[in-house]
Amino acid sequence: MTERIYLSPPHMSGKEFELVQQVFEGNWIAPIGPMLDRFERDFCAYTGTKYALALSSGTAAIHLALIAADVGTGDEVFVSTLTFIGSVNPILYCGAIPVFIDSDPLSWTMDVNLLEEALHKRNLENRLPKALIVVHLYGQSADMARINTICEQYGVTVIEDAAESLGSRYHDKHPGTLSKFGIFSFNGNKIITTSGGGMLVSDDGELIQFARKLATQSREAVPHYEHKIIGYNYRMSNVVAAIGVGQLSVIEDRVQRKREIYKIYQQHLAHIQGITLPDEMNYGKHSRWLSVMLIDADITGITREEIRLVLETNNIESRPMWKPMHQQSFLKDYEVIGGSVSDKLFEQGLCLPSGTALSNQQFDMIINIITSSVL
Repeated sequence: MTERIYLSPPHMSGKEFELVQQVFEGNWIAPIGPMLDRFERDFCAYTGTKYALALSSGTAAIHLALIAADVGTGDEVFVSTLTFIGSVNPILYCGAIPVFIDSDPLSWTMDVNLLEEALHKRNLENRLPKALIVVHLYGQSADMARINTICEQYGVTVIEDAAESLGSRYHDKHPGTLSKFGIFSFNGNKIITTSGGGMLVSDDGELIQFARKLATQSREAVPHYEHKIIGYNYRMSNVVAAIGVGQLSVIEDRVQRKREIYKIYQQHLAHIQGITLPDEMNYGKHSRWLSVMLIDADITGITREEIRLVLETNNIESRPMWKPMHQQSFLKDYEVIGGSVSDKLFEQGLCLPSGTALSNQQFDMIINIITSSVL
């Protein structure tokens, strides 16, 4: 059995250990400290956002964004159905009601035409959603100019879930910085990682300051511990922020490598009848966080799951695309607008090993196994 090839493992630059050592030498082991401040500053500098708040997870960032957007019990929140559950759970934390929007067949992100039709209908019925969570999927930005224009028309707050798209571009701007709120994730499988963590960004300093208070148990600015509203223990620690500083310094190298990995898969697999690798949308740069292929079993004679199992037999991790939220058993009673596109993507889509430290030998093994399974 060969050494296991993981889907998207962490890739340290070598700088992180030195930065963590500085934290220990300065005894800044407490949750806050200079590395946390530096990570937030560096993140603002890289993405072009004005304010950033480092948190324990991307899910925590979405939760705080929803609270800051005044989302509460009974409010509707539109959200992409093709996403990770972390995009949806915070809606339920707030007592709000998710409404799932299907994917565009080309970008795989939220179908803007469906969104526009749904908002028009809701407006006529006088029951517009309080907010929209749009997901930039696998490194592909959604069409934010159209989405922001439509949501502004109806007064709907936009929250960008950019957990999967750090390093991407929408035209010349960073997805996650184009609306009222943006969130990012530094989970262990993301393009850069702090082992676990997230970031909430906004150009509205007052909203970020409010979220900062919520994230630190809503403590009032007095010498004793005074609390007037519910708070949360959501802050990132100074120790893991040091890892983030090191990781962020190599983000463009990681994006370049991710894009190279996708091109290798495309060159070796896209010519096979029944296998499709999606193109980049013409409005931006795809980070290719994960390389994903679609397998049409009617043409190839083999399903996505059968290929996954063959790879697994060879100790290679691959994974189906996100199972749509409207297919999740505890969410199936919530409204879904469309759904057939994301259903098909889940049926056919397979995420391939995309680690930036993949060797040529490992690539050859993965590609040979796939091609021999199909041809």
